[in-house]
Amino acid sequence: MKMNKSIHIYTDGSCDPNPGPGGWAFVALYKNFEMVDSGGLKYTTNNIMEITAVIEAIKFGNEIGTDVELRIFTDSMYVINCATGKWQRKKNIELWKAHDAVAKNRKVSFTWVKAHNGNKYNEIVDKLAKKETEKNKNF
Repeated sequence: MKMNKSIHIYTDGSCDPNPGPGGWAFVALYKNFEMVDSGGLKYTTNNIMEITAVIEAIKFGNEIGTDVELRIFTDSMYVINCATGKWQRKKNIELWKAHDAVAKNRKVSFTWVKAHNGNKYNEIVDKLAKKETEKNKNF
């Protein structure tokens, strides 16, 4: 399958305290538009929110089409190493199964970005995930 286009997607998850209220967010950049989505849970962990952000981002990518490469940018080495098989998945197995199901037959690549380092879209998803975390504190 030839990939002639790609979507750049920035993802992040947040939890405060960990475990506790949490949030996830992604920003997808495709052609001339930006798609933003976020959500959260009242009680979760940071890693769950990081994985959830990636799953939701891939679901969005699947709506665009399977001939589009998904280039995911994250500050989570946990997500990158578990998603790419470098680390054994010992926790959050059901979420990893969900990840594998939505990523099946997709070209998905991961790029690490340093957190809180001025990357515009990483900063946006960080703020959105934290905003969702705060909303879940008030439930």
